[in-house]
Amino acid sequence: MKVGVVTFPGSLDDVDAQRAVRIGGHEAVALWHGDEDLRGVDAVVLPGGFSYGDYLRCGAISRFSPVMTEVVAAAERGMPVLGICNGFQILCESHLLPGALIRNDHRKFNCVDQRLRIENNRTPFTAAYEAGQEVTIVLKNGEGGYIADEETLDRLEGEGRVVARYLGDNPNGSMRAIAGVTNERGNVVGLMPHPEHAVEALCGPGTDGLGFFTSLAEQVLA
Repeated sequence: MKVGVVTFPGSLDDVDAQRAVRIGGHEAVALWHGDEDLRGVDAVVLPGGFSYGDYLRCGAISRFSPVMTEVVAAAERGMPVLGICNGFQILCESHLLPGALIRNDHRKFNCVDQRLRIENNRTPFTAAYEAGQEVTIVLKNGEGGYIADEETLDRLEGEGRVVARYLGDNPNGSMRAIAGVTNERGNVVGLMPHPEHAVEALCGPGTDGLGFFTSLAEQVLA
């Protein structure tokens, strides 16, 4: 598959995401925040970082980038879209995903190898995992606390739309220890931890994050 990775001013992990896409067996296509088309890609990754410096709210300015008009339209047609960390924040600001991400409850920046449980393996980005599988992936954020009203949280739980959940101590105060969610259709996934930093045995906590990229191939074969 051709997987577009969007770079916004302030993106930090776009190159890492491109590398993870290639290791996962796909062609990485660099997209710029000012692009007005998606260059024929089959899926999109919104990487982590501090888009536009997080000067307003995390992701609040990026949602108005020209490329996001195309990403939103493609997502609504069913294109797989993965938002990692700041990308998750952008997806929430763009209303492709419910809820919001706020400052960590301990008011400190996280940078840890975080244990997660994959709750939903029916998305284009989690099909390579078993439901309930425990993985360890890098978590690094200052505003990673997932919040939503109780009705929305109950709906996410009831519809199986919680993609991943933190294990052990809640690292940022996310409601119900939610680390990632998906939309109703299941093609848009937001994840606060960074799977692109866990795709090679040489560095990081191992290769537990690779499945978020190889899962796309399983979708094609299916």
